[in-house]
Amino acid sequence: MSDTNAAEPPADEQAPVDAEVVETAPVEPGFEPVVPPAPADTGYTASGVPTFDAVREKIETRFGTSMGAAELAAETPEGRSVEEQYEARQKAAAERLAQIRASMKPTDES
Repeated sequence: MSDTNAAEPPADEQAPVDAEVVETAPVEPGFEPVVPPAPADTGYTASGVPTFDAVREKIETRFGTSMGAAELAAETPEGRSVEEQYEARQKAAAERLAQIRASMKPTDES
């Protein structure tokens, strides 16, 4: 029975392995090495959790879309009409409130 591991020293006592120096080939002018593209940022981690940047981007996109929609709606004739109606109601409400306050003040009948 032969022990094949008996001839080798323990792993921490192994002799260093010789290596050879490999010369690099000269690079031709105008040659650009092929670099693999960086992995696409999907906005999710490897475990499927959305990244903070992806969530922020989604919120900013939705906010911008809603602000743009509101601006466009305000520029239409219907949008201006609704705005004018709102302002007219606010003015009427302020006038009515002033009338109620005036009627509640005590009058001097002495």
